[in-house]
Parts: sequence; C-alpha cells; structure tokens
Amino acid sequence: MARRPRIEISGYYHIVNRGVERRVVFYDKDDFEYFLSLLSDCCEKFNITLHNYCLMNNHYHLLIEVKEGNLSKFMRYLNSIYAIYFNKKYKRSGHLWQGRFKSWYVANEAYLYILMRYIEQNPLKAKIVEKIEYYPYSSSYYFYKEEKVPVCLQNSWIIKTYGKNIKEIKDFFTLEIDSADLKELIKASSLVDAPDIDKKVNRGKLIKFFDGIKDKQTRNKYIVKAYEQGYSQYVIAKIIGISQPAVNKIIKRSS
Repeated sequence: MARRPRIEISGYYHIVNRGVERRVVFYDKDDFEYFLSLLSDCCEKFNITLHNYCLMNNHYHLLIEVKEGNLSKFMRYLNSIYAIYFNKKYKRSGHLWQGRFKSWYVANEAYLYILMRYIEQNPLKAKIVEKIEYYPYSSSYYFYKEEKVPVCLQNSWIIKTYGKNIKEIKDFFTLEIDSADLKELIKASSLVDAPDIDKKVNRGKLIKFFDGIKDKQTRNKYIVKAYEQGYSQYVIAKIIGISQPAVNKIIKRSS
C-alpha cells in the first residue's frame, strides 16, 4: 500500500528521527559538528527557523518553524546528505535512518513551552549531564552563554523572547515537566489544526485589563482570565512585568 503524503502547513513542528534499528548515527565530535553545520545550511536553504535542537547518539530532536510548506523537502535533503557523509566515513551502505522521520505539528502555546523544555532535557533524562547547559550538542548549550549564539539560532523563540538574559532563560528551562505537562504533549501532538500562536493581540486592551490592580491575588486571577481569553503567557508576562515562567506557574496552580 502506498504511503499517504504528509499534510504540511506552515507553523512549528517537533521532529524526531532515529538511526535504523536504533543504531548510533553520531559516533564522535566530528559527526555531531558536521550535522549541526549541515542543519544550519539547510535551514537557510529552505527558509526554516530553528528554535531548539538536541542531538543524541542514535537520534535527534528538532523544533523548527516552517513558512513555505516544504517540511518534507527540508528533511529529505538534511537526512540524505548526512547519510552520504556517514556511509562514506564509516564505509557502510544501506539505509541510515529508521523509516520516515516523525513530525508533530505544535498545536498550541502550552505545547510549545513544554516541548522546548522537553527537547533540551533529553541529556538529563539519559543521565549524560547534570545540567542542560553542559551538553554541547543541544541549543541550550548556546542559550546559556554570554556570547552571541550561532546564526542558525538567532531567530529562535528563546533568543527573540529573552535575548541573552541568562537568568530568565534558566528560569524557563528549569521549570519541571510533570505528568500534566506530559499529558498536554500527548494531547497536543495528536492535533493538526490549531490557532496561530503568533497572531497579533490587542496589547492596549490588555494593559487596561490590568490597570489599577495592586495586590498579587487579584493580579493572579486576572492573569488566568487573560489567558482564558486567548492572550499568550509571553504577552501577559511582558504587559505586567514578570517572567513567563512565573505566569506559567500561576496558570498551572489555578487548573
């Protein structure tokens, strides 16, 4: 039976790809660095924004933003060029990757926030490092550094949102992923259509919404109301002058 074509729409995608039979696809530093260089070139070639990545020995995770409905072309090019490099270097033949890559459309904002932490925390779950910033083959390795991030990450959500405010970046990534978050991942990953998380909002209306509120208890109630009305956690945080992780915790406590 012929495989059904993928439905490709613009937006954020979580990509996972594994080595055939879960075999190692990155043996040494040169392999990791070649793939990252190739990934950067491919993102530029196909007008893809790279938000997060994590390369493990036998698989990788990407969070990318597709603008032109060309996800399959991007992935086919990325995987085939790396496979040519790998097979030549290690004198092997045959398929390198385990079937087609897995992709999930990022269906809502809550899913996006959880997913970024989930991707970066892979080396922690595998007990390779004690802190995510110690792992050299994930995007958090650069997010936590004072110097400028590589070109391929300069338009990432983290850099666009927090710049190089290391404290706020750490606050975001150290939020625990609990069972409710994992349920959100499973639920959201099954969806195809979703509201545009980058839609423009009426900031002036939101400013008036919070105007005059003095005590935290009332503020927190209004944060939940604003979120239920469709305002993003990021926008709410910017309007009232607190961090997005703090807004996230307030909303989670109310649910």
